[in-house]
Amino acid sequence: MDIQDLAIQKDDWKKEKHVPVIEIKGPAKKGEPVDILLCVGKEIPHPNTTEHHIRWIKLFFQPDGEKYPVHLGTYAFEAHAESVEGPNKGSAKCEPCAYTRVILEKSGTLIALSYCNIHGLWQNDLRVDLEG
Repeated sequence: MDIQDLAIQKDDWKKEKHVPVIEIKGPAKKGEPVDILLCVGKEIPHPNTTEHHIRWIKLFFQPDGEKYPVHLGTYAFEAHAESVEGPNKGSAKCEPCAYTRVILEKSGTLIALSYCNIHGLWQNDLRVDLEG
């Protein structure tokens, strides 16, 4: 399979529970740390059961004027309430949310991908115009 054949789905996160939400906490300033929240299921909760869950979110940054994106991080969600007693009997499960802190030197676009074990890849992006 060619990478071009991958079905990466996009939609409005306010009506589709699989789309990763990207939120910037505070102003983004050149050369200064900025906090970013990534979450799947913010408006419409994702079930996060043993059978149906978000496995990971990846965050990229596409700087203005550059050809390739920068991979900022991968955030894996490993616990889905599985247990030797059976599906959804486990004592812990992850909610697919992650905080990260980055320093950006250029304006550009944050790109988040999430992976649902049943419904595949989902993408969202957020333009970042740096102050200063």
